[in-house]
Amino acid sequence: MEAAGSVSTVGKFVVVGGGIAGVTCAEQLAIQFPSEDILLVTASPVIKAVTNFKQCIVTGDGSQHVYKKLCLCAGAKPKLICEGNPYVLGIRDTDSAQEFQKQLTKAKRIMIIGNGGIALELVYEIEGCEVIWAIKDKAIGNTFFDAGAAEFLTSKLTAEKPEARIAHKRTRYTTEGRKKETQTTAGAGNMGSALGPDWHEGLNLKGTKEFSHKIHIETMCEVKKIFLQEEFRISKKKSLPFPRDHSNQSDTTDNEVWPVYVELTNEKIYGCDFIVSATGVTPNTEPFLCGNNFALGEDGGLKVDAYMHTSLSDVYAAGDICTASWRPSPAWQQMRLWTQARQMGWYAAKCMAAASLGESIDMDFSFELFAHVTKFFNYKVVLLGKYNAQGLGSDHELMLRCTKGHEYVKVVMQHGRMMGAVLIGETDLEETFENLILNQTDLSSYGEDLLDPTIDLEDYFD
Repeated sequence: MEAAGSVSTVGKFVVVGGGIAGVTCAEQLAIQFPSEDILLVTASPVIKAVTNFKQCIVTGDGSQHVYKKLCLCAGAKPKLICEGNPYVLGIRDTDSAQEFQKQLTKAKRIMIIGNGGIALELVYEIEGCEVIWAIKDKAIGNTFFDAGAAEFLTSKLTAEKPEARIAHKRTRYTTEGRKKETQTTAGAGNMGSALGPDWHEGLNLKGTKEFSHKIHIETMCEVKKIFLQEEFRISKKKSLPFPRDHSNQSDTTDNEVWPVYVELTNEKIYGCDFIVSATGVTPNTEPFLCGNNFALGEDGGLKVDAYMHTSLSDVYAAGDICTASWRPSPAWQQMRLWTQARQMGWYAAKCMAAASLGESIDMDFSFELFAHVTKFFNYKVVLLGKYNAQGLGSDHELMLRCTKGHEYVKVVMQHGRMMGAVLIGETDLEETFENLILNQTDLSSYGEDLLDPTIDLEDYFD
């Protein structure tokens, strides 16, 4: 593989995007076609256009790259709560994560807005800094968990954090040999490589204080207004100190002077050094829409069919930038997560290769069952199928097994069959549950015994 340079090049395959989907796609194409040069364009926002009738892309430095098959893997952009405010940071790629680390080293207090994966990871990893976490839901992790799982995890926020170890590090690629003046940074409005499961490894997420965790959660609220320091002084409003306990703080005032202040919709105001906006993403399609009539999904992503093909001839898409428009398997749904980006990148390459060789291809097995494995609060977390009963209506039931501080197991049942599961901790149930969901085994006769910890389900259903 080679990174895009400044001269006009011709390649059979061009992949735009240096994140998980793009690198996976380029790797697989290199395996399929070892004698071909696979062009990987790694700074997605600098693409000016995809000129389809010429089968060519033009990059921001004026380079032209002619292709036979093109895959767009430019990911997604953070939905910032406020554009252009220097005290509002978004974390979506490696460059913005490093900028966050730099700002954190000078911070005494920050506010995190949002309730998704990035927010969940941040509140647990940050040390030496007061963290006020504002979420619009009743409980943490609403994207992934129900209230029971959220309660199970919340107790871990105040516990002593063990040494974290990652058993396997992902391969990383660089663009050595590029001229300095052509390299881009987050500060220039461009995005670095997308974040994967171990994005915070190697970052020193520590503020100026000596303590470990100080987390306060404000639920059922959103940002009402953001004040810069002088604006806040003129407003004559009062901000609250960091809550030390659950007592009423309505008549107390924070005497610290902060660079920025946040007024929440619950009428509480807190000052902080900066704000992290972790309120979701939007597909990064804008660089490719000018002059190109792409069909878009309701969420703004490039519509792709069951072969990852967009509405333009010979142009494919994978990862966060695309919207799956085929009829999905009953146990699968699209979510913009690193696991799906990798699966889509791999499958898109297989589809491109098959089309080039005039061969047929079946839908990849990874799209039969939604499965996401990650780690929150140092717990292994596995999400399977319709883990939150997505789209199942009211005629489903939940079965739970919970051992405080050890594991949380929830299965979603419908008409006696397992439709989804949430596994937190070292449960060793993921393979068995995957098979039960895929095979749609009738489990009606087992009842509550299905989650009996004294029964070895792996042997039982082997």
